[in-house]
Amino acid sequence: MPATEPTTWYTLPDLAERFEVPVTRVRQMIRERQLLAVRREGVLRVPGELVGTPTALKHLPGVLTLLHDAGYNDEEALRWLYTPDDTLPGGTPAATLGGPGATEVKRRAQAVGF
Repeated sequence: MPATEPTTWYTLPDLAERFEVPVTRVRQMIRERQLLAVRREGVLRVPGELVGTPTALKHLPGVLTLLHDAGYNDEEALRWLYTPDDTLPGGTPAATLGGPGATEVKRRAQAVGF
């Protein structure tokens, strides 16, 4: 099943304002894999669903680390997070990260590496 695209995107300045931190801190969060950013129309953007809830923000770094350890680049990680999955309560790993199924998403990300 093909991956969907996020419904909302944030630019780095948008996130800096939302988090009340400098843009350099947002860039550092991306480097440290606390956030996932990809280029769309030449601009680095972060999917809104991945920063929309404290739960998603809490679990996202672990999922990103697991996916990158499995050899995924940022685009591939985004595709994995947005591939529809009817067995997840949110319908995609990205949507599920924001709720009670976040642990299951982490388990599945870990399984990708094996």
